[in-house]
Amino acid sequence: MLDEVQYLQGWERFVRFLSETKNIKVIVTGSSSKLMSEEYSSTLTGRHLDIEVFPLNFREFLKFKNVELREDIDVVKKRIEIRKLFDEYSAWGGFPEVVLAESKERKSELLRTYFNDILLKDIVKRYKIKKVNELENLARLYISNISTIQSFRKLKELLNISLESVERFSKYIAIARLFIFLDNFSFSVKEQVRSKKKVYTIDLGLYKIHGFKTSENIGRVMENIVMISLAEKMEFNPLLKVFYLKSYDFEVDFVLKEGIKIKQIIQVTYASSKDEVENREIRNLVRASNQLRCKNLLVITWDYEDEIKVKNKRIFFKPLWKWLLES
Repeated sequence: MLDEVQYLQGWERFVRFLSETKNIKVIVTGSSSKLMSEEYSSTLTGRHLDIEVFPLNFREFLKFKNVELREDIDVVKKRIEIRKLFDEYSAWGGFPEVVLAESKERKSELLRTYFNDILLKDIVKRYKIKKVNELENLARLYISNISTIQSFRKLKELLNISLESVERFSKYIAIARLFIFLDNFSFSVKEQVRSKKKVYTIDLGLYKIHGFKTSENIGRVMENIVMISLAEKMEFNPLLKVFYLKSYDFEVDFVLKEGIKIKQIIQVTYASSKDEVENREIRNLVRASNQLRCKNLLVITWDYEDEIKVKNKRIFFKPLWKWLLES
């Protein structure tokens, strides 16, 4: 096993030598997205399998906290403990060392280091960026506005930088896995590519430490947690694609497409009872269902579970923590 070997020049030729002459299987690990870049594809073509490792999902997080869920009954028995730990997970995220850190000060220190290292080592150093302040300002704007739709042209004006810089920096940020960008769903690929992007962070701990907040924004945090889970699903299912959908008169948070079929439509809302679920959420789901011809409709809530029927359409409501465990 070779860890963090990407910083050594010519490492890929050494790995190829071991594979071809010694018949040795080599595992290469590292925290830099450079490992998964096209820079090594010509040397290692047909000789490597890329596996992207995400921050801990909620079930893995619980294992780190010594909470084992071997059977469904365990979820019922440990519900109070699970809910308490979910609050910690939604606040501090799933980076393993952060999860294991005992003090808030240590957690904060690690998250500041991760964010800065990704910007300076994964992006600035790799792409030889000179306008570092522009990149940092864009990244901090994104981290402060998770789960929102962003226009590159408006960002250009807001940050007083070129449109080319916004597009290029956003591409680098996505490659470094610091943020996830979603396209607006369209049956036209050209329209998808040209659409405004919805931005999410890869870990909520980064948002807690670096995001500028004037309120808790729990709904946006919930939506971001769902996106991280869906991104992990896409990594293991090449046919699965995720979009948001914003039409002229309605919007839904997630459209899941598998192959040529619309698999599911998801809304996320900070609701703990039926009375707190806005009619707009349900109305938009029904409109999206009609437009996309999809009957698999889900509302992910804070702590409300139910099933209702609206205009001959079944809509399921499920608490986020429970959906994460079932996923």
